[in-house]
Amino acid sequence: MPVYALLGGPCRAAVPAYAHAGGRDVAELEDDVRRYMAEGYEVIRCQLGAYGGGGFRDPADVSRPKNAWPATRIFDDEAYLENIPAMFEALRDRLGFGVKFTHDVHEHLRPQVAVQLAKRLEPYRLFFVEDILPPEQVQWYKMIRDQCTTPQAVGELFVNPLEYAPLIAERLIDFVRVRVSKAGGITPCRKIAALAEWFGVNTAWQEGGDNDPVNQMAACHLDMSSWAFGIQEENDFRPEENAVFPGHAVLEGGYLYPNEGPGLGIDIDEGAAVALLDPEKMKRNFMFGEPDRKADGTSVRP
Repeated sequence: MPVYALLGGPCRAAVPAYAHAGGRDVAELEDDVRRYMAEGYEVIRCQLGAYGGGGFRDPADVSRPKNAWPATRIFDDEAYLENIPAMFEALRDRLGFGVKFTHDVHEHLRPQVAVQLAKRLEPYRLFFVEDILPPEQVQWYKMIRDQCTTPQAVGELFVNPLEYAPLIAERLIDFVRVRVSKAGGITPCRKIAALAEWFGVNTAWQEGGDNDPVNQMAACHLDMSSWAFGIQEENDFRPEENAVFPGHAVLEGGYLYPNEGPGLGIDIDEGAAVALLDPEKMKRNFMFGEPDRKADGTSVRP
C-alpha cells in the first residue's frame, strides 16, 4: 500500500503546490508571476532580485569603513522595509487579489524591523510570509501576532520537532515549515501535523533547490493524508535527476501527484545514478555566493 493509505487514506485528490517567481525588478517579477498563473498555480512566492533581494544597496552609495571588506552589495533593513511592501502594492494593483502570494524573508531582518514589515504587508493579504524571524528570536512572533494578521510560516532552520510546540500551542504561527528529513522523517512530521490540526495551524513542508525527489515524495504522502495540510513548496528537478528515481512525484498544473505504488512508490536506478556522477552533469547554478553583509561588514542571517 502507499504510505498515505497506511496513514489513513487520502484527504485530497492531489497536492496543491506553490511556485517560485522572481525578477530583477517588479516588471520582470510580474511577468514571471503571470507565467506561473498561466500554468495553473494559485499560490506563488514573490521574490525581488537575488537571495535577500529588496534590501540591497550599491556599496558606492553607502557610507562604509575606510578598510571595508570587498562587497558587491550591501544589505540594509530599512531598504527592505520600503521595497518589499512597494513590490506587493504594485503586484496587487496589476494582478488583483485573485492570486495568492507568499514571500520569504530568509531571516535577514532585525526583529524590530520584522514586526514593522509584517504590519506593512497586512493590506496585501499574503498567503503567508516565511521565516521573518530566525529560530533564536521566535519570541517576537507574539509581538507580531498582537499587532497584525499577516500569516506567518516558519522554520526551515528548525531541527527539533519540539521547537514547534509552543509556537503551535500559542497559535503564534500559521504554517509549519520544516524539511521532512531534517525533522526526523515521516513519523515525527506526522506528529507535528496532528498537533497543528488541533490548533488550526497548517503544514507547508519545505523543499527548496537543494532537496531531492525522495524527500519530496515523503512530503507528498504526508500532504495527501493530513487534514492539516496547507500548501506544498514545489521543486523542479532536471530530467537526469528524476531518471535516478523512477516513480517520482509528478508536478503538473500547480499540483503534485504521487503514484499508487507501495511505500513511497519510488525506486533508485543505480545506473542513472552513476551516470549523474559525471562532474559535468552534476553542475548546477546555485544562487549562493558571497555572504550578505551590512555596511560595516556584519554578516546577515542565514
